[in-house]
Amino acid sequence: MSNIILKAENISKQYRLGNVGSGTLRDDFKRNWARIRGKEDPFLKVGAVNDRSQKSTEDYVWALRDINFKVEQGEVLGIIGKNGAGKSTLLKILSRVTAPSTGVIKSRGRIASLLEVGTGFNHELTGRENIYLNGAILGMTKAEISSKLDEIIDFSGCERYIDTPTKRYSSGMTVRLAFAVAAFLEPEILVVDEVLAVGDAEFQKKAIGKMQDISKGEGRTVLFVSHNMISVKSLCSRLLVLNNGLVRFESGIQEGVDYYLKGEDTVFENQLADRTTREGDNSIFKFVDVKLMDSANNSVKSLSVGDPLRIQLHFQSNPLIDLSEIIITIGIKDTDGNLITFWSSDEIGFNLSMKNSDDSFDLFIPKLFLRAGEYRLWLFSSYKNTSPANFCDVIDYATLINVISKDYFLSGKVLRNNANFFMDGQFL
Repeated sequence: MSNIILKAENISKQYRLGNVGSGTLRDDFKRNWARIRGKEDPFLKVGAVNDRSQKSTEDYVWALRDINFKVEQGEVLGIIGKNGAGKSTLLKILSRVTAPSTGVIKSRGRIASLLEVGTGFNHELTGRENIYLNGAILGMTKAEISSKLDEIIDFSGCERYIDTPTKRYSSGMTVRLAFAVAAFLEPEILVVDEVLAVGDAEFQKKAIGKMQDISKGEGRTVLFVSHNMISVKSLCSRLLVLNNGLVRFESGIQEGVDYYLKGEDTVFENQLADRTTREGDNSIFKFVDVKLMDSANNSVKSLSVGDPLRIQLHFQSNPLIDLSEIIITIGIKDTDGNLITFWSSDEIGFNLSMKNSDDSFDLFIPKLFLRAGEYRLWLFSSYKNTSPANFCDVIDYATLINVISKDYFLSGKVLRNNANFFMDGQFL
């Protein structure tokens, strides 16, 4: 007997930009006439790839295109990708929230979904009433729900407010209760879309543990979307990487995470000026080039632990902007995309108006106290004294920093690599 519990065959989803429906009676008539005759929707033959960073000349866009995959019972499938890659659209189709434009989903058993904070809750009802409501939606009887009620309330940590309308809950409390309902009412397939990021660290840890119990201990299936690579690596058994509505990579965990973080086009090799994977209003300020240099100002791609590092950045700026109002932050991320350290110009006491030369500046690090490994450079620029949302140019992975291990303490022992940082010190 097949162990496949969920199967997606040629799933595509098309939307019309700027409109709900076809927009004209003529287009609606063409669609309905084709459906009556059993023909394909004529508008499914057109449409642009879903690249949110590019202006489109098409009226239609493919949020998903020809998605195929299988999930076995008890498997935890991670679905990762950039914002706008199509992850949430795919989960909504799998959860029957929306229908695909083409293709079919085949599944066995109940599917419970946590797609957005409060999805499926009636916020005029109390927490207890919403537990029964969600259970009924999942096809549970009142007796089945009652048998799990105490466990659900205890896990959620909302017992004091369980008879209070959920409209008075915080977003974190709502997620706690929604996750508890979905996890304890025993669906065969649990679909989780990033909502755990709303909860606090203690609840996230508890939720990850519960999902591991569900998959490994109880043999149920989990589909998990997250931008937190630590959670993905600790929970998932296989990864699906989406980009612009297409499946770009399907593999094991480490290979999939590396592919996602590096990008399918190896963006680190491109000049910063040509990089499309950036955010912010870079018409005001824009990073255009980055160089890593050693103590002799030679360009390098690798350096040893504890060596000096000079990061040279070139930029373009609007001549009407006061450069002293721009804050520059340079950070270093690990291979999971976690920010491990950073330097900000306002903390150091530097501003770009101090520069009298060309449009460039350096960050000099006397000793790079990183253990051996591969790291990513993160660049961030913003206006001074404004909210973090008002940034100018942000590049998540500007370049790679390769750190090579060595006998830093001259002890005859090469430094171990099982951590990011090391500190200069001695035993006395």
